[in-house]
Amino acid sequence: MKTSNVPESVKRVVHIGSRSVGWMTSGARMLPSFLICGGQRCGTTSLYRALAAHPAVLKAVLHKGVHYFDTSYHRGRAWYQGHFPLRRTAARVERELGVPPQTFESSPYYLYHPHAGARIARDLPDVKLIVLVRDPVERAYSQHAHEVARGFETVTDFSQALDLEPARLRGQRERLLADHHAYSFSHQHHGYRSRGEYAVYLRRLAEQVGRDRILVVESERFFADPRPTYDEVLAFLGLPQLSYPEFEQHNARPRSAPMPARLRAELTAHYAPHDAELATWLGRTPSWRA
Repeated sequence: MKTSNVPESVKRVVHIGSRSVGWMTSGARMLPSFLICGGQRCGTTSLYRALAAHPAVLKAVLHKGVHYFDTSYHRGRAWYQGHFPLRRTAARVERELGVPPQTFESSPYYLYHPHAGARIARDLPDVKLIVLVRDPVERAYSQHAHEVARGFETVTDFSQALDLEPARLRGQRERLLADHHAYSFSHQHHGYRSRGEYAVYLRRLAEQVGRDRILVVESERFFADPRPTYDEVLAFLGLPQLSYPEFEQHNARPRSAPMPARLRAELTAHYAPHDAELATWLGRTPSWRA
């Protein structure tokens, strides 16, 4: 039966049951050796599916994004570990391939959440992190369309949403830092301009986990010519090149109208210093600035 034909109520029961089993068997399960940490609307789903197709990669159970290190940390390590494959499954795969398998998940809020980096460093001291970046102007526009479509944004005019962003986010990062149990809806869903300041978050992440454990991938290059980028990711993860998967673009949301030229120019200017710092991570000028 196709999952699209299964009622949502049934899906929820199945998910709850699977999580319960996962929690009870957490000690027999793997922990991720790498994470896709963001950024949001930068092609994380497409890279996730490409990597999940690798024979030596075992994806998280049920969800690509567990959101443990950002919004679910209070649930505890056993809850988190319960999302991943059993070690006996990994042992079988290793016997078949002669390669130790790896598991992972993808939660784009990890890059932006103020506690995620420190939590990752503490709980997964050897994990590797992949961060995708994209033209931040287009990313912001895409995020707004995404939040509107999901019902998380009621201001449908992008320019107005940008104008509201400073008030919506004022003090939210500080509140999250002060209270490890706090949650901010606007911080998660309304940071259109701020989430494209990639270098700020990469710098903080490097201070916590080490720069050598972070790979920054430019999504424009991945979509234009995916094989070299895929090879680069496999080399970073220490995975063998066995075959190429089907490379597809997922979760694209075309806008009904182009961004106003004035607004595009304003955002392009805003991101100029951030893009300049990002170039040191990429080893070249970002393609949208070239």
